[in-house]
Amino acid sequence: MTARVLIVDDIPTNVKLLEARLLAEYFEVVTAYSGPQAIEICRTQDIDIVLLDVMMPEMDGFECCQILKHDVATSHIPIVMITALDQPSDRVRGLESGADDFLTKPVDDIQLLARVKSLVRLKSLSDELRARARTSHEIAFEDASRSEYGIAVDQGRILVIDTERSRAERLESYLRDHHRVTVLTEPADAVLHMAGGEFELAVVSMALEGFDPLRVCSQIRTIDQTRSVPIVLVAEERDRPQIVRALDLGVNDFIMRPIERHELLARVKTQIRRQRYTVELRESLNSTMAMAVIDELTGLYNRRYFERHLAMVLNKAKTQDRDMAVMLLDIDYFKPVNDTYGHDVGDAVLKEFAARLQRNIRGVDLACRFGGEEFVVVMPDTDLRQAENVAERVRSAMADDGFAVGTDRPLAITVSVGIALNAYQLDTPESVTKRADIALYHAKRAGRNRVVADSARAA
Repeated sequence: MTARVLIVDDIPTNVKLLEARLLAEYFEVVTAYSGPQAIEICRTQDIDIVLLDVMMPEMDGFECCQILKHDVATSHIPIVMITALDQPSDRVRGLESGADDFLTKPVDDIQLLARVKSLVRLKSLSDELRARARTSHEIAFEDASRSEYGIAVDQGRILVIDTERSRAERLESYLRDHHRVTVLTEPADAVLHMAGGEFELAVVSMALEGFDPLRVCSQIRTIDQTRSVPIVLVAEERDRPQIVRALDLGVNDFIMRPIERHELLARVKTQIRRQRYTVELRESLNSTMAMAVIDELTGLYNRRYFERHLAMVLNKAKTQDRDMAVMLLDIDYFKPVNDTYGHDVGDAVLKEFAARLQRNIRGVDLACRFGGEEFVVVMPDTDLRQAENVAERVRSAMADDGFAVGTDRPLAITVSVGIALNAYQLDTPESVTKRADIALYHAKRAGRNRVVADSARAA
């Protein structure tokens, strides 16, 4: 995953060192040498993450961070503060200023890159939700753009997972004055508790007796009800190699023992704020979408919404020189289903098709009903290989299991898929969609139940 990283430090040598590390990992780098310059860049450019030095003249990193996080236009940008200060009070001050993380110099390369990748991944999903909210607003619905720093963060519902009750209860004692905490000493029951408890945060000890903590975290990520719940690991110094792997798996944050109470509260506050903001965005989208943008039968977005959203995603891809893809799908031999079984069964097939489609695309992808038995998926920040992988997963999901839609036996339903990417600088939403349509036509001519990519980017 690539990203545009802003490095902010008043010492050019420090900037060059971080820049070299990030360029070697194929990140795009922007630099600033003062707080005011960083603020201006964040307000005028598309920045994915900020690496912010604390000790700077004129405006220190704490003040710069606070300004960025309280500005609606920039509050969604993750900020990692980097400094030689190593006291817990300094980390707490950074987190209270709104920083998403706090790294101490000299910065470990592996930890830095893991942090950047983890925070960029979270921002990508948040950006997609914000983009959908803006699309709705443009079609005359509620504006969902308020800063996440207007979100209350008290009384969070937290699950603490540790096989040693005394350790877990010590964590509970740090948190219970501000949050509602449940202690679980049986990690095997973590998914069951998470699914039924409406928790907003899981705090998982790395010192689980008889259990792999990373497997517990990955299991939490596998079910729909808990897929987006933030996870904070409690670790020892010896756990650092596993922490890097955990961040790659989707763990949101970690804290090292011995635990400093105020740092724990600050990190928990950050995660609960971000979780509630994301939930609010989702609920806003769900509650304010009217039939103007929702297909009544399938519950997917309709063609009108697709056209607006594709224009926004394509423009962003051009601006940031990134890939994006459009996947056009057509149910094979759908007319005989209507002719043989009637339109009620045909409608049931469309509903089940839409449900399977939603389950097999990614969180950042947008599925819409294009019309009739045609569907379309907008896939931001997606190259050809990724698009083909998702398309093949969708195709298999339709073909592998029959559709139980009230007939004597499940119906065998397949789908043909065409893929196109933003291949040319002068591409428009219409031209990309047209190439996807041509690729779909070739899939149909080649025998149906297959995925075909547009030749402009398939070579």
